[in-house]
Amino acid sequence: MMSSVLAGDVRQTLDQFRRSVDQLFENFYGLPVESGRAIGTSTGTQWVFTPAVETAWGDTALNLRVILPGVPQHDLKVNIQGNQLLIEGERKPPEGFAKNAYTQLSYGRFRTEVTLPPGLDLDKMNCQLHDGILNIHVPVGEKMRPRQIQIQTGDQRKGITA
Repeated sequence: MMSSVLAGDVRQTLDQFRRSVDQLFENFYGLPVESGRAIGTSTGTQWVFTPAVETAWGDTALNLRVILPGVPQHDLKVNIQGNQLLIEGERKPPEGFAKNAYTQLSYGRFRTEVTLPPGLDLDKMNCQLHDGILNIHVPVGEKMRPRQIQIQTGDQRKGITA
C-alpha cells in the first residue's frame, strides 16, 4: 500500500510541474499544448484536473482524503469496482473566467483510481464532502483487525501411561 501511495505522490508532483511548464509556454508564446493532461480544443486548451489523495491507516479503518476545491457534490461520483475505488467528476472554472487569464489551478474532468487492499469492509464505507475535501472512511474487516493473543504457560503436563 505504501509503495502505491508514494508513486501517486510522485505522479501528482510531476503532473503539476508539467502543467505549469506547459501553461508557461502557452501563455508566453501562444502555443497550443497537447501533451499529457492538456487537451487542445477549438476554444483553447482545457486542463484536466488531478486531485491530491491522502491516506491514513488506523486500527479500525482506512481513511482517505481527496482534495477537491471548487467541486460540488453534483459534479462528483464515487464507485467501487472490485478492489478499485473510482473517484470521478469535473472541476469547472468560475463564471466569467477570462479565456486568456493566468491561473495555477487546473480545471476539467478528472478520474482517480485507488487500489484498495484486501480485508476492508467495503459495504460499510462512507463518504462525506465538506469544504472541498472528500473524506472516505473504509472500516477494516473483523478478521484484519489487530487482536491480542493469549500466551499460555507450560505448567500443564499430562502423564503418559504405558
